[in-house]
Amino acid sequence: MRLQSPQFQALFTPGLRSVAEMFEKKNYELRIAGGAVRDLLSGMTPQDVDFATTATPAEMKEMFTSAGVRLINNKGEKHGTITARLHEENFEITTLRIDVVTDGRHAEVEFTTDWEKDAERRDLTINSMFLGLDGMLYDFFNGYEDLKNKKIRFVGKATERIQEDYLRILRYFRFYGRIAEKPGVHESSTLQAIKENAKGLAGISGERIWVELKKILLGNHVNHLVQLMYELDIAQYIGLPLDGDLEEFARVTKNIQNLCPKPMTVLTSLFKGKDDITNLDLRLKISKEEKNLGLFLMKHRQELTKAMGPEPLKPYQDVIMDSREANTNSKICELLKYQGEDHLLQELQQWTVPSFPVSGHDLRKMGMSSGKEIGAALQQLRDEWKKSGYHMDKEELLSCLKKL
Repeated sequence: MRLQSPQFQALFTPGLRSVAEMFEKKNYELRIAGGAVRDLLSGMTPQDVDFATTATPAEMKEMFTSAGVRLINNKGEKHGTITARLHEENFEITTLRIDVVTDGRHAEVEFTTDWEKDAERRDLTINSMFLGLDGMLYDFFNGYEDLKNKKIRFVGKATERIQEDYLRILRYFRFYGRIAEKPGVHESSTLQAIKENAKGLAGISGERIWVELKKILLGNHVNHLVQLMYELDIAQYIGLPLDGDLEEFARVTKNIQNLCPKPMTVLTSLFKGKDDITNLDLRLKISKEEKNLGLFLMKHRQELTKAMGPEPLKPYQDVIMDSREANTNSKICELLKYQGEDHLLQELQQWTVPSFPVSGHDLRKMGMSSGKEIGAALQQLRDEWKKSGYHMDKEELLSCLKKL
């Protein structure tokens, strides 16, 4: 098959044309690899484009430096990756590789010129394809067929692929949530391989797990996938509580559809107490902001609800107005998503936090001089302002003070 879609054609910037010309002159093969091929075949514009080549890192370095091309970020070189900068664009190009030694986290690699051998070491069939710069598809493991059928399969034997890097268990879930049409369409042998190797996730760094888990939480079929993580004994190795509240999780994931929640908003519904967030943080090293959001949601998810009557949003506005923290507004938005209050969320997003209209200076003009008296009067006026739904203006408040 030869691809000639507008998305594919759009990749051919002056930078890519220059790179392609250099490789052609030296007779090195250059193809688009992995996720970008999957996206292009799905009719999408890839966010990142990775390239694979038969040239070794030393050959690429020699070729680029003799052409005066700047090379950046040499950290990937030992893994075979060279990053060249041309026409204000970065091009990440990796030599074809085979894994010589793997320990479930990292691999020692050996360079090759065999495209199939490189495809064989990739995780999923839909990520194992290459695309020539002439649009020709190179697909050794029926990845295109799986993509069309929205099927997620490991390349070769699931057990072998997983044991090369246990994080692939979570990548399986992530791509299932991204590609699969329906929940629950898995090969039983794949689920068996995942269950037998779940313990391997204990050796994977928390940061790497959190990157994958966040994407799973924002993908499709999240309720099904997290339930499955519990069934396959994965939860305990990735920082999730052993007795997670799956009922609440199912309810909240239904509420939150199409509301663009933060990953932590979705995940908090699994937690029954503060210890669950502490344990998650110990395992995954979540950010302070994520931890605070989880604690905020847990504190307010049941007690803070809409008011009856004409101003249902007022209890939420009161929390924002009483808070001294800058990001309380954003936390309340996440709480409304958690509660499935999409109409109130829209209302809050259109609401501008009002400024209290009276200052100490106004009270001095009325003859008050004692700081203590001014402070007490301002607090009384704030309470009145709050009761009015923040509608009273300066004159109304000052006339109210005379009555008080």
